[in-house]
Order: sequence, then structure tokens, then C-alpha cells
Amino acid sequence: MMRSLYAGVSGLQNHQTRMDVVGHNIANVNTIGYKKNRVNFQDMLAQTLQGAARPTEELGGVNPKQVGLGMSVAAIDTIHTQGALQSTGVATDVAIQGSGFFVLRKGEQEFYTRAGAFGIDENGTLVNPSNGLRVQGWMNQVIDGVEILNVSSDPTDLVIPVGGKDPAFATTEVMLACNLDKRLSEVAQGAGIAETMQNTWTIDKTIYDSFGNKHIMSIDFTKVTGEANRWRAQISIDRNAEEDTQTSIGIAENSEGNAFIVQFGNDGLLLSAEDEQGNAINVGTLQIPISFNVPETTIPEGEESVRQTFNLTLGEIGSATNTITQFAEKSSTKAFWQNGYALGYLENFRIDSSGIITGVYSNGTNRTIGQLALSNFVNAGGLEKIGDTMFARTNNSGFADIGISGVAGRGTFIAGTLEMSNVDLSEQFTDMIVTQRGFQANSKTIQTADQMLQELLTLKR
Repeated sequence: MMRSLYAGVSGLQNHQTRMDVVGHNIANVNTIGYKKNRVNFQDMLAQTLQGAARPTEELGGVNPKQVGLGMSVAAIDTIHTQGALQSTGVATDVAIQGSGFFVLRKGEQEFYTRAGAFGIDENGTLVNPSNGLRVQGWMNQVIDGVEILNVSSDPTDLVIPVGGKDPAFATTEVMLACNLDKRLSEVAQGAGIAETMQNTWTIDKTIYDSFGNKHIMSIDFTKVTGEANRWRAQISIDRNAEEDTQTSIGIAENSEGNAFIVQFGNDGLLLSAEDEQGNAINVGTLQIPISFNVPETTIPEGEESVRQTFNLTLGEIGSATNTITQFAEKSSTKAFWQNGYALGYLENFRIDSSGIITGVYSNGTNRTIGQLALSNFVNAGGLEKIGDTMFARTNNSGFADIGISGVAGRGTFIAGTLEMSNVDLSEQFTDMIVTQRGFQANSKTIQTADQMLQELLTLKR
């Protein structure tokens, strides 16, 4: 008789636990990155009234006789299914598509979360604004002038230097990809300035010195008289400036002047380039070293003016791709790339699907700032919830496998988006009804057992 009472009590207690979990899930239906819980029940050890017996020659086997003692909670699982994604347009909001967790750090403690509503503190550190935990990743480093993003090292705090400077960089290369019209008339000897200008194709391109000052590089292409497929290129830097920049080329040590000759083949493709002293380059990619005086620089006594040198790249011999050519089409003004820039300030940043944070500067440059880390676990269900929509590692979750996205089963990032809760309200309401009925049925078990006890007690009267 008492067994039924205790079985009913266990049913009440554990259905209450299930109701607590359902209520917690419903309360977090709009919590970003929340992962719902599920309660599984199991029956308790039964009392054996009679054991099983094997068959004999005269009789068959007998099954055991057992009376159950109620039920208990088998497990409260965390269900790590993907939640719906909601676009927010906020640059620091990041969602994970697929498996994995963001890595947060407090001192030497590491925590993990799917809630990517991040922000930036006054030091520019990317943090969880609700608790100040710092988002982990890898910062871009410049070593010997080379940018390195070492994702094989331990992750560290991510800092986005909002308003930070991108120092000016002097131009070291200008690439030409123009076409010179073969139909352009040659300049006859003794022609006047006006006639020469009409038969010259000029290209202007902005370049920069080490201070970030702009300079105009001008190249005048003129067909050489009496020589097929040859053009004379004369270069000047700031030709209209009050102070002469003394532009010169440096194909060889004895090169003089600021002009060189470009030779094309009968197919219109580049063959060679040479200075006016006859020093030629005719192998691979043709580059003409150009030097000029940088104005307003401090010059030590007894030394010459500070000069800046950059390479003018004409292109690869025999190629028509990104190379200067000579076809019977209109000449094109295309100096399509130079690598110098002025001082700039970080104005904006974006995060791509790999978690790479790219800074956008006011001088038009883009710089890699860092990359978000993503962790994965052999048994994500073994993680422990510690509040603030965060998880901590346990003995059964395994160690965190931290690396970049899209590798070893890790998901990808979607910036300007948040992952919503994976709670399904229709499922939770159904569980609530079933839990309520289970609780109600167990209470009826206790009431009925009590009535039976009452009847037993009245037998003495």
C-alpha cells in the first residue's frame, strides 16, 4: 500500500521538475543564442516479489514478479539545434551558422556562447556588453613589413582601434595597362609644340610620398619618327610645380634623363623598354625605376635632396593582360593601380563569413584587424550552463577545439545577424499539457491510495 504512495510522490516531484524545465524554456523563447532543455524520465528499481524460473521437463518457465517503486529523472539534456537567424544590421552582432561556440575570456577562465550580441568598450576591445567578458580571436601583426595573422597560436583579446591611424605609405609601384593607338601619327622632325601635343598621348596618375602628400606623375607617349612600333615615353612628377622635382629613370647605372623607349611587336604586344643611352630590359615583367626629389624635406648639410624611387610596371612581355599594348584602337588612359596612400583613420569595419575583421580607413585602404575564434566540442551536450547564455567545459564535454571557422566541422559566421532561441512554443505548450496531466494523474494515485488506507483503518471499528 505504501509503495503506491511513494510512487505517486516520485511522479509529482519529477513532473514538477519537468514543468520547471518547460517554464524555463518558455521564459527564454526570445533569448538570443539560448539552447532549450529536455527532460527524460526512467522507472525506478522495482521490488522483486518472485524471481524468474527456467523451464523443467514437467513445467514451463516462470517470469519474475516485480512491483515498481515509481520514477526518476533520467537526464536533462541541452538540445544544440540551430536557432533561427535574425538580421539586425549592427556591425558587432555575429551569428554562427552551423556548429561551434564563440570563445569568451575572464582572466584565465574561458567560457563559450552562441549569443553574438557583442560591443566595443572604451579601449576598443570586443566584449560581451552584458558582463564585460572579452571575445577571443587572433590579432593581425606586422612583422618586418609583412602582415601575419597567426591562427595557430593561442587566441587573445580582439581590439578594434576605432579612430586609429593608418600611417601614410609612399608609392613603390605604379602599374600601366593602357593602349597606345597605332594609328596615331608620328611627329615629324622640327614640328611645332602644338603639333607635337596633338600627336602625344598623356597619362596622369596620382602617387604619394612618405608624408602622404599627393604628386602627379605624367607620362607623355609619342611615336618615334621613322621607326615602326616604337614610342618615346617622357615622365615628369609635378610638372607644373614651382620647384623642379628632377625626375629621372634608372634602367642602368648610366641612365640619364627622364625618357625611355617602348618597343612593341607586330602583334601589338610589348617587346622591350630601353633608356636613351641604349640600356634595354626585355625579359619577364618590365619595370622602370623612377626617382624624383621630395619637396619640403630636411636635408643634412652637404647632402643631396631626399629622393623617392618607385617602379613603373609596363607589364609582362608578350601578354595583353594588365600590360601596355599597341593596337589600332583609341588610346586609353589607364594607370590602373598604385600602392601609395595618405594618412587615414579607421571609420568602419566589417566581419566576413570566416570571422576576419577588416578595417575600412578614410584614405580608402582596407586592413585586416583580426579574426574571430570558434570552438567545438566532441560532446557539446556535456557542457554546463552557467548563466548569461554561456557554457563552461566539464569532464564529459571534452576539451575545446579552438580554431578558425569552416574547418574541422566548425560553422561559419554571419555578421549583422543574431541567432535566436531554438525553443519551439508549440512543442513546449504540448509538453506543458502532457506534464500537467502526468502531475494530475500522480496526484490521483496518492488520493486513491489514501482512500484505501482509510478503508483499512476502518476495519477495526
